[in-house]
Amino acid sequence: MGIPSIDVARLFAGDAASIAEVRRGASEVGFLTIHNTPIDAARVRAVLAAYRGFFARPEAEKAAVDMARTGSNRGWGAPRSEQVDPSANPDYKEVFDIGFAVPGSELAVHAPNQWPAAPEGFRAVLEDYYRDACALALRLLGAIAGAIGEDPDWFSGQFDQPMALLRGNYYPPRPDWAGEKDFGIAAHTDYGCLTLLATDGVPGLEVQGRGGAWVPVCVEPGVFVINFGEMLDMWSNGRIVATPHRVRGSSVTRLSVPLFFNPNPETNVAPLGSGRVIRAVDHLQRRFDETYVHLQAARR
Repeated sequence: MGIPSIDVARLFAGDAASIAEVRRGASEVGFLTIHNTPIDAARVRAVLAAYRGFFARPEAEKAAVDMARTGSNRGWGAPRSEQVDPSANPDYKEVFDIGFAVPGSELAVHAPNQWPAAPEGFRAVLEDYYRDACALALRLLGAIAGAIGEDPDWFSGQFDQPMALLRGNYYPPRPDWAGEKDFGIAAHTDYGCLTLLATDGVPGLEVQGRGGAWVPVCVEPGVFVINFGEMLDMWSNGRIVATPHRVRGSSVTRLSVPLFFNPNPETNVAPLGSGRVIRAVDHLQRRFDETYVHLQAARR
C-alpha cells in the first residue's frame, strides 16, 4: 500500500518529491503521515495527557457533559454512543468533542462547547491545540490542492467559520464480550474534508488497501496521520480519495486525537464543474444524524 511519509517543512517549501508523494497519497492511497510540523511531540503529549485525565474521571462527572442531552456533538460520548457502520454494533470507545462555536447560531455544527469541571486546565489545553491544529490543516489543504493541479488558494475563505471538530478517542482494552461485530470504531470513511490525527503510539488503526486487506498504521506522538473524507472526495471529483479504516482494539488502552477539518456550512462541496449545489452543512449533518445514537433516536 505504501502510505507516503511527508516532511511538512519540505512540502511547504515546495520540494518537488514531497509534492509528488502528496499527490500519490491523496489520489491513490487516501492516507499520508506527516512529520516536522509546527506542532511538536511535547505539545501532542500534553494534549493526550489532558484527554487521559478527563477519561479517568468518574462516570458521573463525565455524564454532566454528555452530548446525548444535546442536539449536537459537543461534550462526552459514552461507550456505544456511536454507530459508524450500520452492519456493526455501536462502537465501544468513549469520546470527547469540541468544535467551532458561533454565538447565537441555530446550527448544531456551531453549537456551544460543553466543558467539564475537571481536570484543571483541560479547556485551555484543548482550545490552544484546536487553534493551531486548524491552522496546520488549512495549510495542508492548500498544499494538497496544489499537488493535484488546483490553485493552492482553492480553499481560501472557506474555513473562517469551519465545521471543525476536535475529538479525543479513548479505546479501552477490547471487552471480553466483543464479537465479530464489535469494534473500537468500525470500518468507515470520514465524512468531511481532511482529518489530522495524533495518537499515543499504541497500535490499533487499520487502513483498507485497494485489494481489501487491512494494513496497520502506527505513528508516535508528534507524527500525524492524514486522511481524506467523503466531502473532499466528492468536491474534488474523486481526485482525492476517502479510504475505509477501523480500530478493532486490543488488550491495551489507546488514545487518539483526530481533528476533523471541514469548511464553512454554506460552502458548495458539489463536484467541481458539475453545476450542482451541495451545502457542506447538509452533507455533514446528514452523516452525523446517521452515526450518533442520540441523533438517530431524534429522527425516529
